[in-house]
Amino acid sequence: MRRATWLLQDADVVWLRNPFPILIGKNKSETTEDFQISTDVYNGDPHSPEHLINTGFYYVRSNNQTIRMFESWYGRRDNSSKKEQDVLLEMSRGGVLTSELGVKTRYLDTAWFSGFCSDIRDVEQVVTVHANCCRSIIAKVKDLKVVIGDWKRWKMLAAHWKATGRRRAIPFRWTGHFGCWNSWNNHNVTTQL
Repeated sequence: MRRATWLLQDADVVWLRNPFPILIGKNKSETTEDFQISTDVYNGDPHSPEHLINTGFYYVRSNNQTIRMFESWYGRRDNSSKKEQDVLLEMSRGGVLTSELGVKTRYLDTAWFSGFCSDIRDVEQVVTVHANCCRSIIAKVKDLKVVIGDWKRWKMLAAHWKATGRRRAIPFRWTGHFGCWNSWNNHNVTTQL
């Protein structure tokens, strides 16, 4: 029986480019990682378990190690009062993923797999944008609409530069995530995600 490789993402992740060349490599055999997961803040080492992970976007290669990982992950979650992301973070930082289960894990660089916790830096690199570090759905939707508007503006500028053969001296800047930033000022916990 052939096992599937799959990607899971939250509804608040927007794709600006195809992520698969980064996740699987250009010739589909470059990557050796079993599990690749987004981070809220990237520390520069793709294999360091010290990252603050985010389960809003992850890519899994099905094999015995990842099957055991999910069994352990959901078993631990069901036996605790913690959220699934917190359980996986404990497993990652505690060495359960790599040492105990043998899962080859890659923590994704926020330069490609960005989010609102770490500002999008390079418009020419970013692949996905996750509306993380935000307290309300209304704020997430508002700021993701702004990201899409910024992306459309960038695409128009890039097309103009290509057509004219000139590049603008002023660097492109993303609009701030004001909806999400301001969502933390509302102390009504019933709107918290």
